[in-house]
Amino acid sequence: MSTLIMTIQESMQRIGRQARSASHAMLRANDQQKALALETMARELDAQRNSLRAANKLDLEAGRTKQLAAPLLDRLTLSDRTIDTMIAGLRQIAKMADPVGSLTATSVRPNGMQVAQMRVPLGVIGIIYESRPNVTIDAAALCLKSGNATILRGGSEALHSNLALGKIIRTGLHAAGLPEHAVQVVDTPDRAAVGAMITMTDSIDVIIPRGGKELIKRLADEARVPMIKHLDGNCHVYVDSHADLRQAADIAFNAKTYRYGVCGAMETLLVHKDIAENFLPELGKRLVVHGVELRACSRGRVLLPKALLATDEDWATEYLGPILAIRVVDSIDEAIAHITRWGSGHTDSIVTEQIQAAQQFQREVDSSSVYVNLPTCFADGFEYGLGAEIGISTNRLHARGPVGLEGLTTLKWVLQGNGQIRG
Repeated sequence: MSTLIMTIQESMQRIGRQARSASHAMLRANDQQKALALETMARELDAQRNSLRAANKLDLEAGRTKQLAAPLLDRLTLSDRTIDTMIAGLRQIAKMADPVGSLTATSVRPNGMQVAQMRVPLGVIGIIYESRPNVTIDAAALCLKSGNATILRGGSEALHSNLALGKIIRTGLHAAGLPEHAVQVVDTPDRAAVGAMITMTDSIDVIIPRGGKELIKRLADEARVPMIKHLDGNCHVYVDSHADLRQAADIAFNAKTYRYGVCGAMETLLVHKDIAENFLPELGKRLVVHGVELRACSRGRVLLPKALLATDEDWATEYLGPILAIRVVDSIDEAIAHITRWGSGHTDSIVTEQIQAAQQFQREVDSSSVYVNLPTCFADGFEYGLGAEIGISTNRLHARGPVGLEGLTTLKWVLQGNGQIRG
Protein backbone atom coordinates (compact mmCIF):
# COMPACT_ATOMS: atom_id res chain seq x y z
CA MET A 1 0.00 0.00 0.00
CA SER A 2 1.44 3.36 -1.03
CA THR A 3 2.31 6.04 1.50
CA LEU A 4 -0.20 8.38 -0.16
CA ILE A 5 -3.07 5.92 0.24
CA MET A 6 -2.04 5.27 3.84
CA THR A 7 -2.04 9.02 4.47
CA ILE A 8 -5.50 9.44 2.92
CA GLN A 9 -6.87 6.52 4.92
CA GLU A 10 -5.44 7.96 8.11
CA SER A 11 -6.93 11.35 7.26
CA MET A 12 -10.34 9.81 6.57
CA GLN A 13 -10.21 7.85 9.83
CA ARG A 14 -9.53 11.13 11.66
CA ILE A 15 -12.44 12.79 9.87
CA GLY A 16 -14.61 9.82 10.82
CA ARG A 17 -13.70 10.07 14.50
CA GLN A 18 -14.44 13.79 14.46
CA ALA A 19 -17.80 13.15 12.82
CA ARG A 20 -18.72 10.47 15.36
CA SER A 21 -17.89 12.82 18.23
CA ALA A 22 -19.89 15.61 16.57
CA SER A 23 -22.89 13.29 16.10
CA HIS A 24 -23.06 12.76 19.86
CA ALA A 25 -22.90 16.51 20.45
CA MET A 26 -25.63 17.09 17.86
CA LEU A 27 -28.06 15.12 20.03
CA ARG A 28 -28.03 18.13 22.36
CA ALA A 29 -28.60 20.69 19.60
CA ASN A 30 -31.92 22.51 19.78
CA ASP A 31 -34.02 23.76 16.89
CA GLN A 32 -33.10 27.40 17.54
CA GLN A 33 -29.42 26.58 17.03
CA LYS A 34 -30.14 24.64 13.85
CA ALA A 35 -32.28 27.45 12.47
CA LEU A 36 -29.61 30.04 13.28
CA ALA A 37 -26.94 27.97 11.54
CA LEU A 38 -29.08 27.58 8.43
CA GLU A 39 -30.09 31.24 8.29
CA THR A 40 -26.44 32.28 8.69
CA MET A 41 -25.51 30.00 5.78
CA ALA A 42 -28.26 31.55 3.66
CA ARG A 43 -27.01 35.09 4.37
CA GLU A 44 -23.42 34.06 3.66
CA LEU A 45 -24.39 32.46 0.36
CA ASP A 46 -25.97 35.73 -0.70
CA ALA A 47 -23.02 37.80 0.51
CA GLN A 48 -20.37 35.55 -1.02
CA ARG A 49 -21.82 35.27 -4.55
CA ASN A 50 -18.73 36.77 -6.18
CA SER A 51 -16.28 34.49 -4.39
CA LEU A 52 -18.49 31.47 -5.09
CA ARG A 53 -18.64 32.31 -8.78
CA ALA A 54 -14.86 32.78 -8.85
CA ALA A 55 -14.33 29.34 -7.31
CA ASN A 56 -16.91 27.81 -9.61
CA LYS A 57 -15.22 29.42 -12.63
CA LEU A 58 -12.03 27.49 -11.82
CA ASP A 59 -14.01 24.24 -11.83
CA LEU A 60 -15.82 25.09 -15.07
CA GLU A 61 -12.57 26.02 -16.84
CA ALA A 62 -11.00 22.75 -15.74
CA GLY A 63 -14.13 20.89 -16.83
CA ARG A 64 -14.02 22.41 -20.31
CA THR A 65 -10.33 21.55 -20.58
CA LYS A 66 -11.20 17.96 -19.72
CA GLN A 67 -14.02 18.15 -22.28
CA LEU A 68 -16.78 17.29 -19.81
CA ALA A 69 -20.12 16.67 -21.50
CA ALA A 70 -22.60 19.55 -21.63
CA PRO A 71 -25.00 17.99 -19.06
CA LEU A 72 -22.13 17.63 -16.57
CA LEU A 73 -21.06 21.24 -17.09
CA ASP A 74 -24.68 22.28 -16.55
CA ARG A 75 -24.80 20.40 -13.25
CA LEU A 76 -21.48 21.92 -12.25
CA THR A 77 -22.52 25.53 -12.80
CA LEU A 78 -23.32 27.73 -9.78
CA SER A 79 -25.58 30.26 -11.47
CA ASP A 80 -27.43 33.03 -9.63
CA ARG A 81 -30.55 30.91 -10.04
CA THR A 82 -28.80 27.94 -8.41
CA ILE A 83 -27.58 30.09 -5.53
CA ASP A 84 -31.07 31.56 -5.09
CA THR A 85 -32.51 28.04 -4.95
CA MET A 86 -29.95 27.00 -2.32
CA ILE A 87 -30.79 30.06 -0.22
CA ALA A 88 -34.52 29.35 -0.49
CA GLY A 89 -33.93 25.71 0.42
CA LEU A 90 -31.92 26.64 3.51
CA ARG A 91 -34.62 28.99 4.73
CA GLN A 92 -37.39 26.54 4.02
CA ILE A 93 -35.57 23.80 5.94
CA ALA A 94 -34.89 26.19 8.82
CA LYS A 95 -38.63 26.82 9.21
CA MET A 96 -39.66 23.18 9.02
CA ALA A 97 -40.58 21.23 12.14
CA ASP A 98 -37.60 19.53 13.74
CA PRO A 99 -38.23 15.79 13.41
CA VAL A 100 -35.81 14.82 16.18
CA GLY A 101 -37.50 13.81 19.42
CA SER A 102 -41.02 13.60 18.01
CA LEU A 103 -43.08 10.68 19.28
CA THR A 104 -45.52 8.33 17.65
CA ALA A 105 -48.87 7.67 19.29
CA THR A 106 -48.40 6.13 22.73
CA SER A 107 -50.07 2.85 23.59
CA VAL A 108 -50.68 1.71 27.16
CA ARG A 109 -50.12 -1.93 27.98
CA PRO A 110 -52.39 -3.82 30.43
CA ASN A 111 -49.81 -3.32 33.21
CA GLY A 112 -49.88 0.46 32.70
CA MET A 113 -46.55 0.60 30.82
CA GLN A 114 -46.48 3.29 28.09
CA VAL A 115 -44.95 2.33 24.72
CA ALA A 116 -44.04 4.72 21.88
CA GLN A 117 -41.38 5.38 19.27
CA MET A 118 -39.13 8.43 19.11
CA ARG A 119 -37.63 9.82 15.89
CA VAL A 120 -33.83 10.11 16.16
CA PRO A 121 -30.92 10.89 13.81
CA LEU A 122 -29.22 8.14 11.83
CA GLY A 123 -25.87 9.30 13.28
CA VAL A 124 -23.06 9.92 10.79
CA ILE A 125 -23.97 10.11 7.12
CA GLY A 126 -21.36 9.91 4.39
CA ILE A 127 -22.44 11.49 1.11
CA ILE A 128 -20.52 10.79 -2.09
CA TYR A 129 -21.60 12.79 -5.11
CA GLU A 130 -20.50 14.07 -8.51
CA SER A 131 -20.69 17.36 -10.39
CA ARG A 132 -23.40 19.28 -8.53
CA PRO A 133 -21.91 21.63 -5.90
CA ASN A 134 -25.42 22.60 -4.75
CA VAL A 135 -25.58 19.12 -3.17
CA THR A 136 -23.01 20.37 -0.64
CA ILE A 137 -25.47 22.90 0.76
CA ASP A 138 -28.57 20.72 0.40
CA ALA A 139 -26.92 17.78 2.14
CA ALA A 140 -25.39 19.86 4.91
CA ALA A 141 -28.72 21.57 5.63
CA LEU A 142 -30.78 18.39 5.73
CA CYS A 143 -28.26 16.48 7.83
CA LEU A 144 -27.94 19.39 10.24
CA LYS A 145 -31.69 19.87 10.66
CA SER A 146 -32.18 16.13 11.22
CA GLY A 147 -29.47 16.10 13.88
CA ASN A 148 -26.87 14.11 11.97
CA ALA A 149 -23.18 14.69 11.42
CA THR A 150 -22.10 14.36 7.82
CA ILE A 151 -18.99 13.80 5.74
CA LEU A 152 -19.30 15.26 2.23
CA ARG A 153 -17.12 13.97 -0.57
CA GLY A 154 -17.93 15.77 -3.81
CA GLY A 155 -16.48 15.02 -7.21
CA SER A 156 -13.02 16.26 -8.12
CA GLU A 157 -14.55 18.37 -10.89
CA ALA A 158 -16.30 20.57 -8.26
CA LEU A 159 -13.51 20.73 -5.67
CA HIS A 160 -13.02 24.52 -5.64
CA SER A 161 -16.77 25.16 -5.45
CA ASN A 162 -17.28 22.62 -2.67
CA LEU A 163 -14.43 23.99 -0.56
CA ALA A 164 -15.84 27.52 -0.91
CA LEU A 165 -19.25 26.26 0.19
CA GLY A 166 -17.60 24.39 3.08
CA LYS A 167 -16.32 27.70 4.46
CA ILE A 168 -19.85 29.09 4.41
CA ILE A 169 -21.14 26.01 6.23
CA ARG A 170 -18.48 26.35 8.93
CA THR A 171 -19.47 29.99 9.42
CA GLY A 172 -23.04 28.87 10.08
CA LEU A 173 -21.99 26.17 12.54
CA HIS A 174 -19.77 28.60 14.45
CA ALA A 175 -22.50 31.26 14.64
CA ALA A 176 -24.92 28.76 16.19
CA GLY A 177 -22.46 27.20 18.63
CA LEU A 178 -22.71 23.81 16.96
CA PRO A 179 -19.78 21.36 16.74
CA GLU A 180 -17.35 22.42 14.01
CA HIS A 181 -17.09 18.86 12.70
CA ALA A 182 -20.84 18.36 12.32
CA VAL A 183 -20.29 18.98 8.59
CA GLN A 184 -16.94 18.16 7.01
CA VAL A 185 -16.06 18.59 3.34
CA VAL A 186 -13.34 16.18 2.20
CA ASP A 187 -10.61 18.32 0.65
CA THR A 188 -8.84 15.72 -1.49
CA PRO A 189 -9.91 14.74 -5.02
CA ASP A 190 -8.16 11.38 -4.65
CA ARG A 191 -10.55 8.44 -5.13
CA ALA A 192 -8.87 6.64 -2.25
CA ALA A 193 -10.96 8.86 0.03
CA VAL A 194 -14.10 7.22 -1.38
CA GLY A 195 -12.61 3.77 -0.86
CA ALA A 196 -11.94 4.62 2.77
CA MET A 197 -15.39 6.09 3.43
CA ILE A 198 -17.35 3.09 2.20
CA THR A 199 -15.53 0.75 4.61
CA MET A 200 -15.57 2.96 7.74
CA THR A 201 -18.23 0.99 9.59
CA ASP A 202 -16.96 2.19 12.96
CA SER A 203 -17.61 5.86 12.23
CA ILE A 204 -20.15 6.09 9.36
CA ASP A 205 -23.67 4.72 9.74
CA VAL A 206 -24.92 5.09 6.17
CA ILE A 207 -23.57 6.14 2.77
CA ILE A 208 -25.71 8.08 0.30
CA PRO A 209 -24.18 8.10 -3.19
CA ARG A 210 -25.28 10.52 -5.90
CA GLY A 211 -23.77 9.99 -9.31
CA GLY A 212 -23.65 7.90 -12.43
CA LYS A 213 -24.02 4.17 -12.88
CA GLU A 214 -20.28 3.53 -12.65
CA LEU A 215 -20.02 5.20 -9.25
CA ILE A 216 -23.09 3.43 -7.89
CA LYS A 217 -21.90 0.05 -9.18
CA ARG A 218 -18.48 0.51 -7.64
CA LEU A 219 -19.93 1.42 -4.28
CA ALA A 220 -22.47 -1.41 -4.38
CA ASP A 221 -19.65 -3.89 -5.06
CA GLU A 222 -17.18 -2.54 -2.49
CA ALA A 223 -19.13 -0.83 0.29
CA ARG A 224 -19.33 -2.32 3.76
CA VAL A 225 -21.33 0.62 5.11
CA PRO A 226 -25.09 0.38 4.32
CA MET A 227 -26.26 2.58 1.44
CA ILE A 228 -29.34 4.52 0.42
CA LYS A 229 -28.92 4.26 -3.34
CA HIS A 230 -30.06 6.53 -6.13
CA LEU A 231 -29.90 4.63 -9.41
CA ASP A 232 -30.48 6.13 -12.84
CA GLY A 233 -33.60 8.10 -13.73
CA ASN A 234 -35.05 6.40 -16.79
CA CYS A 235 -38.35 8.26 -16.50
CA HIS A 236 -41.48 7.83 -18.64
CA VAL A 237 -44.58 9.81 -19.53
CA TYR A 238 -47.53 7.79 -20.86
CA VAL A 239 -50.19 9.72 -22.80
CA ASP A 240 -53.41 7.75 -22.44
CA SER A 241 -56.25 7.52 -24.96
CA HIS A 242 -58.35 9.67 -22.60
CA ALA A 243 -55.79 12.48 -22.29
CA ASP A 244 -56.38 16.16 -22.90
CA LEU A 245 -53.97 16.42 -25.84
CA ARG A 246 -53.11 20.10 -25.40
CA GLN A 247 -52.30 19.51 -21.75
CA ALA A 248 -50.42 16.32 -22.65
CA ALA A 249 -48.24 18.17 -25.17
CA ASP A 250 -47.27 20.81 -22.59
CA ILE A 251 -46.56 18.16 -19.97
CA ALA A 252 -44.43 16.04 -22.31
CA PHE A 253 -42.50 19.06 -23.62
CA ASN A 254 -41.80 20.32 -20.10
CA ALA A 255 -40.84 16.84 -18.85
CA LYS A 256 -38.16 16.62 -21.53
CA THR A 257 -36.90 20.17 -21.94
CA TYR A 258 -37.14 21.77 -18.46
CA ARG A 259 -33.55 20.65 -17.88
CA TYR A 260 -31.98 17.77 -19.74
CA GLY A 261 -29.48 16.94 -16.99
CA VAL A 262 -31.88 16.34 -14.08
CA CYS A 263 -32.70 12.80 -13.01
CA GLY A 264 -36.44 13.49 -13.42
CA ALA A 265 -36.18 14.39 -17.10
CA MET A 266 -38.43 12.26 -19.32
CA GLU A 267 -36.37 9.83 -21.39
CA THR A 268 -39.18 7.81 -23.03
CA LEU A 269 -42.61 8.98 -24.18
CA LEU A 270 -45.31 6.32 -24.50
CA VAL A 271 -48.39 7.21 -26.55
CA HIS A 272 -51.65 5.27 -26.93
CA LYS A 273 -52.30 4.27 -30.54
CA ASP A 274 -55.77 5.83 -30.59
CA ILE A 275 -54.45 9.37 -30.17
CA ALA A 276 -50.96 9.03 -31.67
CA GLU A 277 -51.90 10.43 -35.09
CA ASN A 278 -53.47 13.55 -33.58
CA PHE A 279 -50.77 14.02 -30.95
CA LEU A 280 -47.30 13.05 -32.13
CA PRO A 281 -46.74 15.10 -35.30
CA GLU A 282 -47.24 18.51 -33.65
CA LEU A 283 -45.35 17.57 -30.49
CA GLY A 284 -42.57 16.12 -32.61
CA LYS A 285 -42.20 19.39 -34.55
CA ARG A 286 -42.10 21.35 -31.30
CA LEU A 287 -39.38 19.12 -29.85
CA VAL A 288 -37.29 19.12 -33.03
CA VAL A 289 -37.41 22.92 -33.23
CA HIS A 290 -36.15 22.94 -29.62
CA GLY A 291 -33.21 20.75 -30.66
CA VAL A 292 -34.37 17.36 -29.36
CA GLU A 293 -33.38 14.29 -31.37
CA LEU A 294 -36.24 11.78 -31.67
CA ARG A 295 -35.87 8.01 -31.73
CA ALA A 296 -39.16 6.20 -32.31
CA CYS A 297 -40.58 2.73 -32.79
CA SER A 298 -41.68 1.74 -36.32
CA ARG A 299 -45.24 2.98 -35.77
CA GLY A 300 -43.98 6.23 -34.32
CA ARG A 301 -41.66 6.86 -37.28
CA VAL A 302 -44.65 6.85 -39.63
CA LEU A 303 -45.87 9.95 -37.78
CA LEU A 304 -42.40 11.37 -37.08
CA PRO A 305 -40.41 11.22 -40.32
CA LYS A 306 -37.39 12.96 -38.75
CA ALA A 307 -37.08 10.31 -36.03
CA LEU A 308 -34.43 7.60 -36.02
CA LEU A 309 -35.49 4.01 -35.40
CA ALA A 310 -35.39 3.25 -31.68
CA THR A 311 -33.62 0.15 -30.37
CA ASP A 312 -33.67 -1.69 -27.06
CA GLU A 313 -30.69 0.39 -26.02
CA ASP A 314 -32.81 3.54 -26.39
CA TRP A 315 -35.55 2.12 -24.15
CA ALA A 316 -32.90 1.36 -21.51
CA THR A 317 -30.97 4.65 -21.66
CA GLU A 318 -31.00 7.64 -19.34
CA TYR A 319 -29.83 10.20 -21.91
CA LEU A 320 -29.47 13.28 -19.66
CA GLY A 321 -29.44 15.18 -22.92
CA PRO A 322 -31.63 16.32 -25.86
CA ILE A 323 -32.65 12.84 -27.03
CA LEU A 324 -36.11 11.31 -26.58
CA ALA A 325 -37.30 7.76 -27.22
CA ILE A 326 -40.93 7.42 -28.35
CA ARG A 327 -43.12 4.32 -28.49
CA VAL A 328 -46.71 3.86 -29.61
CA VAL A 329 -48.54 1.30 -27.44
CA ASP A 330 -51.85 -0.50 -27.80
CA SER A 331 -53.06 -0.10 -24.23
CA ILE A 332 -52.32 1.13 -20.73
CA ASP A 333 -51.31 -2.44 -19.88
CA GLU A 334 -48.65 -2.36 -22.60
CA ALA A 335 -47.42 1.00 -21.31
CA ILE A 336 -47.12 -0.34 -17.77
CA ALA A 337 -45.37 -3.47 -19.08
CA HIS A 338 -42.86 -1.31 -20.94
CA ILE A 339 -42.12 0.72 -17.80
CA THR A 340 -41.78 -2.46 -15.76
CA ARG A 341 -39.32 -3.88 -18.31
CA TRP A 342 -37.21 -0.81 -19.02
CA GLY A 343 -37.77 1.68 -16.19
CA SER A 344 -35.42 2.34 -13.30
CA GLY A 345 -38.07 2.71 -10.59
CA HIS A 346 -37.48 6.47 -10.34
CA THR A 347 -40.42 8.59 -11.58
CA ASP A 348 -43.16 7.88 -14.13
CA SER A 349 -46.31 9.77 -15.12
CA ILE A 350 -49.63 9.22 -16.87
CA VAL A 351 -51.62 11.92 -18.66
CA THR A 352 -55.31 11.01 -18.62
CA GLU A 353 -58.76 12.34 -17.80
CA GLN A 354 -60.05 8.88 -16.84
CA ILE A 355 -59.88 8.20 -13.13
CA GLN A 356 -59.75 4.41 -13.57
CA ALA A 357 -56.67 4.69 -15.79
CA ALA A 358 -55.00 7.04 -13.33
CA GLN A 359 -55.71 4.70 -10.42
CA GLN A 360 -54.44 1.66 -12.32
CA PHE A 361 -51.24 3.43 -13.33
CA GLN A 362 -50.47 4.65 -9.81
CA ARG A 363 -51.24 1.25 -8.35
CA GLU A 364 -49.32 -0.90 -10.83
CA VAL A 365 -46.26 1.18 -11.76
CA ASP A 366 -43.65 0.24 -9.18
CA SER A 367 -41.59 3.43 -9.01
CA SER A 368 -40.59 5.68 -6.12
CA SER A 369 -42.84 8.44 -7.51
CA VAL A 370 -45.86 7.99 -9.80
CA TYR A 371 -47.71 11.05 -11.14
CA VAL A 372 -51.01 11.85 -12.81
CA ASN A 373 -51.12 14.81 -15.22
CA LEU A 374 -47.73 16.17 -14.19
CA PRO A 375 -44.30 16.23 -15.86
CA THR A 376 -41.66 13.96 -14.34
CA CYS A 377 -39.31 16.91 -13.78
CA PHE A 378 -41.24 17.61 -10.56
CA ALA A 379 -39.12 14.81 -9.06
CA ASP A 380 -37.38 17.11 -6.63
CA GLY A 381 -37.47 17.41 -2.86
CA PHE A 382 -37.92 21.18 -3.01
CA GLU A 383 -41.02 20.74 -5.18
CA TYR A 384 -42.37 18.11 -2.75
CA GLY A 385 -42.15 20.60 0.11
CA LEU A 386 -39.18 18.85 1.71
CA GLY A 387 -37.03 21.99 1.53
CA ALA A 388 -34.31 20.14 -0.33
CA GLU A 389 -33.23 16.59 -0.88
CA ILE A 390 -30.09 14.56 -0.58
CA GLY A 391 -31.17 12.33 -3.43
CA ILE A 392 -34.02 10.31 -4.81
CA SER A 393 -33.82 6.81 -3.43
CA THR A 394 -34.84 3.90 -5.61
CA ASN A 395 -34.30 1.61 -2.60
CA ARG A 396 -37.20 -0.12 -0.92
CA LEU A 397 -35.46 0.19 2.45
CA HIS A 398 -34.93 2.51 4.37
CA ALA A 399 -36.19 5.52 2.39
CA ARG A 400 -37.83 5.74 -1.04
CA GLY A 401 -38.23 8.72 -3.35
CA PRO A 402 -36.83 12.17 -2.45
CA VAL A 403 -34.85 11.79 0.78
CA GLY A 404 -35.56 14.75 3.02
CA LEU A 405 -35.58 15.21 6.79
CA GLU A 406 -37.63 12.16 7.73
CA GLY A 407 -35.56 9.93 5.46
CA LEU A 408 -32.45 10.92 7.44
CA THR A 409 -33.90 9.75 10.73
CA THR A 410 -34.92 6.45 12.24
CA LEU A 411 -37.06 5.35 15.18
CA LYS A 412 -36.21 3.95 18.56
CA TRP A 413 -38.62 2.49 21.10
CA VAL A 414 -39.15 4.51 24.28
CA LEU A 415 -41.05 3.03 27.23
CA GLN A 416 -42.20 4.60 30.50
CA GLY A 417 -43.39 2.90 33.58
CA ASN A 418 -44.06 3.33 37.28
CA GLY A 419 -42.04 0.56 38.79
CA GLN A 420 -43.71 -2.36 36.97
CA ILE A 421 -41.78 -5.62 37.03
CA ARG A 422 -42.15 -8.59 34.75
CA GLY A 423 -43.56 -11.58 36.54
